[in-house]
Amino acid sequence: MLITFLISTYNRREVLLQTLRRLSDCGLEREQFEIIVVDNASLDGTADAVVQEFLAVRLIALKHNRGPCAKNVGLPHARGEFVIFLDDDSFSEHNSLQRMIAHFRRDERLGAAVFTVTLPDGTRECSAYPSVFIGCGTGFRRAALEQVGGLPEDFFMQAEEYDLSLRLMDAGWDVRSFSDLHVTHLKTPASRFSKRVTRLDVRNNLVLASRHFPQEWVRPFALDWMKRYYFIAAAKGHRTAYFAGLAQGLARVIASTKRKAIAAETFERFARIDEIERRLRQAQRQLHLRSVLFIDFGKNILPFWLAAQACELNVIAIADRTLGNAKRRYRGIPIVSDSVARELEFDAAIVSNISPVHAHNARERWRAIDNRLVIDLFESESPEAFISARRAVSGSRRTAARSA
Repeated sequence: MLITFLISTYNRREVLLQTLRRLSDCGLEREQFEIIVVDNASLDGTADAVVQEFLAVRLIALKHNRGPCAKNVGLPHARGEFVIFLDDDSFSEHNSLQRMIAHFRRDERLGAAVFTVTLPDGTRECSAYPSVFIGCGTGFRRAALEQVGGLPEDFFMQAEEYDLSLRLMDAGWDVRSFSDLHVTHLKTPASRFSKRVTRLDVRNNLVLASRHFPQEWVRPFALDWMKRYYFIAAAKGHRTAYFAGLAQGLARVIASTKRKAIAAETFERFARIDEIERRLRQAQRQLHLRSVLFIDFGKNILPFWLAAQACELNVIAIADRTLGNAKRRYRGIPIVSDSVARELEFDAAIVSNISPVHAHNARERWRAIDNRLVIDLFESESPEAFISARRAVSGSRRTAARSA
């Protein structure tokens, strides 16, 4: 048994049945894989439909809805060498499974292989942090899951991937994304409740930082994350859900006895605080930067701000096309729209986001609308080569713009 597909579901009978039909023709021999479905007490006949159509699927029917974290119930029954977490509306491409197995075979420390996730409109979906897996498409080494445990039972949903990713990394396993592994995520709207997502995002991220971050970083990151989630909630009209999540999170933090901080080395691999400062200092030295614009009020904005402080760079503003608002500030820095930011004077724009998808989108958008230098510190493994190349490209673009 090579692979166990593990899916939790709630009230999405038809889309789940479509997913199971696709998985039945996944490109592996039938004896090489198994499918486990954990039904969260669905009310739409999901359990009966699965039993009737898919005799080979192992169905575990729960009496209460335990959210995506219900996958934990299926883990003890998994027989595959590798376990693939899927949503009930996500499915992998045929050749991806063989490639995933090859990645695990080549690297014995690989604990989680994260698939490239594509939405129906062709856009990409990924975590805000490159070392955090995404629940709708990730393969795990079962031995790694057995060592560190599964998803956090008390989270229900939202940020559960962060909790497990940090525990995997702290145990010495790698969590890595691969461009040759592909999953389609239909993002079915049924059972997606926006205000609940806001509440649980706030609650669980606050608990996560308190539970796992090194003590010196708990307060700075928690405060930053809560400010960002408030701006997001306000933009959606979800202030009540935000404050409910904040109250629930604080109550759990106060009552918790589960704190188990990860090592400083693990936290650096996660947040890249020192790495961001090193790369920014290199860019500053080569390009003689004095003032910069940050692009994106991303979840990992704090290390970029700290790096700018250490380099004595003047951050004139943070451009964010979703959260830009004349009244919003981050540590005294105005958060503005792209159009407002383009009117400002700065030496270069720095993409202040380490999410591969979000960083790519931000830098390409800005390179298309502004002729000044746009730097994504993680666009290349070699900052020196990247900076030289971007300086040359930027120079040629400015020349072209003037001649036009």
